[in-house]
Amino acid sequence: MATDDWLQNAILYEDNHLIVVNKPSGLLAQGDATGDDPLGQYIKTYLKTKYKKPGNVFLGVAHRLDRPVSGVVVFARTSKALARLNEGFKQKYRKNLLGGGGQLPTCRTRHLNQLFA
Repeated sequence: MATDDWLQNAILYEDNHLIVVNKPSGLLAQGDATGDDPLGQYIKTYLKTKYKKPGNVFLGVAHRLDRPVSGVVVFARTSKALARLNEGFKQKYRKNLLGGGGQLPTCRTRHLNQLFA
């Protein structure tokens, strides 16, 4: 895949901290054992070229979508943004899991209790 046209059209939002991309189906969100280039690699190349960055480009994956799925993927351009995104996803997950009651339902596993302790 050439990075120019399809990626520029797929970028939904970009600032100094984040880049949000509409991932097409069939493309990896992050690397796996196949060795196929993931979306993150295309974005790194795009950022390196656009901003004339020497060396490596940081790009953190806050979440992913499976290869056959299309949809919006949020990448962090800084480690601080990645930490905040991860915390935000964790809090949202916890809120959804707890249902607003503050306590895990008794049917949840001990692992989940330890994760959110």
